[in-house]
Amino acid sequence: MSKFWSPFVKSLVPYVPGEQPKLSKLVKLNTNENPYGPSPKALEAMRAELNDDLRLYPDPNGDLLKQAVAEYYGVQTGQVFVGNGSDEVLAHIFHGLFQQELPLLFPDISYSFYPVYCGLYGIEHVKVPLDEQFQIRVADYARPNGGIIFPNPNAPTGCVLALDAVEQMLKASPDSVVVVDEAYIDFGGETAISLVDRYPNLLVTQTLSKSRSLAGLRVGLAVGHPDLIEALERVKNSFNSYPLDRMAIAGAAAAFTDKAYFQQTCKAVIDSREYLVAELQKRGFEVLPSAANFIFARHPQQDAAGIAAKVREKGVIVRHFKQERIAQFLRISIGTPEQNQALLDAL
Repeated sequence: MSKFWSPFVKSLVPYVPGEQPKLSKLVKLNTNENPYGPSPKALEAMRAELNDDLRLYPDPNGDLLKQAVAEYYGVQTGQVFVGNGSDEVLAHIFHGLFQQELPLLFPDISYSFYPVYCGLYGIEHVKVPLDEQFQIRVADYARPNGGIIFPNPNAPTGCVLALDAVEQMLKASPDSVVVVDEAYIDFGGETAISLVDRYPNLLVTQTLSKSRSLAGLRVGLAVGHPDLIEALERVKNSFNSYPLDRMAIAGAAAAFTDKAYFQQTCKAVIDSREYLVAELQKRGFEVLPSAANFIFARHPQQDAAGIAAKVREKGVIVRHFKQERIAQFLRISIGTPEQNQALLDAL
């Protein structure tokens, strides 16, 4: 029935998320979900919202959550934007900040939603190659541009860019918005939020899907100069004026107050990651240095697609990307020690 479509829809190439299998017995190490549940305080706060007030609209501004984020990071509430997962926040960024005359820059190996948004919003872009070690070369971004975006740590490689390198990039493009997509920052990187007061062109996005174990809640945020936040609010209020529901606002806000649980689960993931890296290296794998809750690995003698198919037969799913430069890599999410052992046994 495509005759009813708007013309631009025919040319869209949508994002393809990682497989969500229906079989419960599979060990799922393919979508970077946190193996540990959400903070008990977050669950308690959400249960408290299960009452007759659900007949009422939620706070359109999500002020309770903005306040929690602002207090956690030591910024003002006017520097915080919230939305339905960081993907929705990113969509508003592409729509509201990146439709410029000059092309948007992002890495050639990066989050595959970026080119999808460029297609959706008609944004010219240039993919900047990572170096031979799959690292971002800051100097390659010091050129005329209509904006820069990159994940830090990068996805799917897991490699992190040091904060001083991020600052170099900001200094080199003072007239462009630089977006640092920090979905995985809590597993080994240093957030760039500490730089937002010094660089009005910096916008940092984060999600509660990974380190806060709330992927099922869909909560994301951005922190930056109030002028950038105002642009996002204008787009959001022209698109969906009540993006976060009552339970999402309450649960997400409570998650930010439970620092002890957050630190405990992040440490558990990091410890498991280091163990898994060592065990894979013993089996001949090359593993890129990761600061995320996943690792990116290849085996010099074995085909990646073949490995993925064989471990799946043994009940373990990992992610294989077909993109040319990384076709021999597997992205493996960090699970519980038992799940990680299941992968090692399958290998």
